[in-house]
Amino acid sequence: MTRRAVVKGVGHYLPERVVLNSEFEATLDTSDEWIRSRSGIERRHFAAEGETTSALATHAARNALADAGIEADSIDAIILATSTADMTFPSAATMVQAALGMTRGFAFDVQAVCAGFVYALANANAMIASGQADRVLVIGAETFSRIMDWTDRSTCVLFGDGAGALVLEATEGAGTSDDRGILATDLNSDGRYRDLLYVDGGVATQNTGFLRMQGNQVFRHAVEKLAKTAETALERAGLTNADVDWIVPHQANIRIIQGTAKKMGVPMDRVVVTVQDHGNTSAASIPLALSVAKGRGQIKPGDLLVTEAIGGGLAWGAVVLRW
Repeated sequence: MTRRAVVKGVGHYLPERVVLNSEFEATLDTSDEWIRSRSGIERRHFAAEGETTSALATHAARNALADAGIEADSIDAIILATSTADMTFPSAATMVQAALGMTRGFAFDVQAVCAGFVYALANANAMIASGQADRVLVIGAETFSRIMDWTDRSTCVLFGDGAGALVLEATEGAGTSDDRGILATDLNSDGRYRDLLYVDGGVATQNTGFLRMQGNQVFRHAVEKLAKTAETALERAGLTNADVDWIVPHQANIRIIQGTAKKMGVPMDRVVVTVQDHGNTSAASIPLALSVAKGRGQIKPGDLLVTEAIGGGLAWGAVVLRW
């Protein structure tokens, strides 16, 4: 028998404010058509003043716990993927822990930018497989609207705020690819490309800074690296692209999503797409998409999913799981 990390619940949360592409036309040399044609994005959500990343994460966590039918105090660990934590420290995860009234276990943040949720899932899976935890709450949450340069039309129109969460629980499996739960992971990074996507602030500069991106270069790396990491994870699970029921990609850009699916030979009707409604929510985008897809009735028990993401670092990876 093999310990598997099985999804028991999923949930998400989006701030109330919806920002349409047309809102940017008043301050930028851009248009709804320009944004849609280059990214596939139609709208996104922005956090309200005083609405923090940990607050978004807490809402998503509560929804995931309710979906799983369990109480917060039965969770052993919280892993929160974010690049926009409320403070330098303590971690946003400990703030969620307190907000949930969770008085046991441990909590910490993972920072791998847009690949953060994949990294967090891999960490949660390792803890469950090793017996260090039986139930892990894995969250992706971001308030990227707080690190945007509103004069840079190439970046500020692409990002949004939101949060998504999964409850993972240890379950005994047969040790085959037919098991439910996480079947394989693949993580990668290459710091030589850090200047392609970064924030020009931090402790060294004593200011928050703004997001900077060489979009064309990121696109060039994204399709090849995403397809390869997904296929590597599938191979580790003893599966192939043909076995995939759903690709649930990082929702950065519709052209990247389409290019990756094409490279993998998976038709777009087997790809979960939410980028049009949320924009790029970085580490929140995969759990957001999972929650929305479950709500739509797309993802069903027993379906084989591949999640993949790439972000600043560059950092990228994939997770294969059976729902």
